[in-house]
Amino acid sequence: MMARSLIVPMASVFPDFGAVDGAGQLKAVIGALLTFVLIIAVLMLIVCAVTWAVSSAHGNYQAATKARTGLFVALGAAALAGAGVAWMNFLLGIGATL
Repeated sequence: MMARSLIVPMASVFPDFGAVDGAGQLKAVIGALLTFVLIIAVLMLIVCAVTWAVSSAHGNYQAATKARTGLFVALGAAALAGAGVAWMNFLLGIGATL
């Protein structure tokens, strides 16, 4: 039996700002917000990871649990910020067809 090769098309996930009036301002605002979210998420990741490690090493399991929760929240925020670009691209595509 031969194995099939799976070909996955590579899609460019970037918003089409040409379909909306005032696209320049929209691009600047969304870019600035995405930058702030990603910077804060990375800083939160670092702080929570260090807190989790130190509190686990010293036996403070309540603080370790809260730091682990913060780490997962930071990961979720970074993932949602990245998915926001795809969502905005979808909405701008629908808006151009209305």
